[in-house]
Parts: sequence; structure tokens; C-alpha cells
Amino acid sequence: MDYRTVFPTFPRPPREYDQRYFDDLTRALDALVVAIRNPGEGRQTTVVMTELATTDYGLEPGTLFQQNGVVYVTLLYQSHVGGLSATGSVGTVAVTV
Repeated sequence: MDYRTVFPTFPRPPREYDQRYFDDLTRALDALVVAIRNPGEGRQTTVVMTELATTDYGLEPGTLFQQNGVVYVTLLYQSHVGGLSATGSVGTVAVTV
């Protein structure tokens, strides 16, 4: 099965104004925008990803990022906390010598 993206062919421009030509050109440009924004499936044997983000902050859904050597996919309503720390105290302690 062929997974390559098929780009539209553009009509040849006429010598004079032709409404049908501009309609065809508009349809071809719309098809090109759809093809570019939706690249389709990918099939790779080896993939090398360098400089992956370490948090999902600011990434769009579907973007890959890694934390501690594990690759995650950014999801719309799920965040991955990069680091977590907390401090607290309860009462006071007095030491007398």
C-alpha cells in the first residue's frame, strides 16, 4: 500500500479571465492546504529524535516529549509534571539546653 501524500495538480492558466479556472485553482489550493496540514501515515524502520522537550508545557496534542528516558505523547486533558517538590511544617519545636 502506498502511503505517500498526493498533492493536487494545478490547472493551466488561460489567456483571458475565466471563472471556471479560478474555481479550479481555488479547489486545488484548498486540497494543497489539507495535504500539507494532514501529512498522513508514516512508516519508518529507524527514527532518531534529538532535543525532545522534557515537559509537555506549551506543546500541542500529539507531540512527543521525554521524561527520564521515557517517551510520552502530549494529550489534551492530561499533564505530565516534570518535577514535584513540597515543603511544610506543623507546629514549632523548642530545644533548651
